[in-house]
Amino acid sequence: MDSTSFIQRFLLENLGIRGSIVRLADVWQAMQRGRAYPDAAARLLGEMATASTVIAGNLRQPGRLTFQIQGHGPVSLLLVDCTKTLNLRGFARADDWVTDIGLPTLIGAGHLQLSLETAELARPYQSRVPLRGASIAEIFVHYLEQSEQQPAGLWLICEAHASAALFVQKLPGAEARDADGWARISTLAGTVRGDELLTLDPATMLRRLFAEEDVRLYPARAVTHHWPPEPEKIAAMLRAIGEREIRAVLAKSGEVVVNDEFANHIYRFDGEAVDEIFQPRTLH
Repeated sequence: MDSTSFIQRFLLENLGIRGSIVRLADVWQAMQRGRAYPDAAARLLGEMATASTVIAGNLRQPGRLTFQIQGHGPVSLLLVDCTKTLNLRGFARADDWVTDIGLPTLIGAGHLQLSLETAELARPYQSRVPLRGASIAEIFVHYLEQSEQQPAGLWLICEAHASAALFVQKLPGAEARDADGWARISTLAGTVRGDELLTLDPATMLRRLFAEEDVRLYPARAVTHHWPPEPEKIAAMLRAIGEREIRAVLAKSGEVVVNDEFANHIYRFDGEAVDEIFQPRTLH
């Protein structure tokens, strides 16, 4: 497909094992633009964005999925949001000095929280579990195995230009099809290299990994990062805060700055812009 960011699902039909390949290139680059993340924090965010896309792309009922990892370490927050159309955004909060000292130390004691909104749910479904695992992949595999009660495997790679994943999961009844199928496929999947995840087209990758298996490859779905500025929404938020508070900020700093970390936009309002926000409105 033309998009450089996508998810492509597949099925090992004779074994009862499903999987996905995700690659985020232009989307991952856009998520980083203008943010001076330390390399270690950027890698964790990229891996989480990719893992979140895996799960969003495999939902039985399309919906908006938000994952949050929050802890007490130098990387205190990783937040990723993916709409039902796979429009992705997210951000990290990390100390400037962060280096790659391992996820348990970077995050510290914390939790993984999921929020899912679908048309069928009257209110969002939420789930919160303690962090279990020494990597983003292990944390998500543990979550999936606890929530879906089926073994899974997830392999992630994140570099500055792209992030990618290979995911496999055993489906109910798989053992009746092939008692050794899951052990064989999970072992083969574990041989995938980072450069293969980042560069090979899915069909070629799957032929290399599972040469002896019948693989059904479903059409790829594009992943996007399209969150244009919404100045009117920010102006409405400032009105809700109140003119007195906003003018106090303006008097102190000379401008009012709003950083929308999620969508990666910074809004600046000088005195004239603040006047325009709070000027009396007349009906015509």
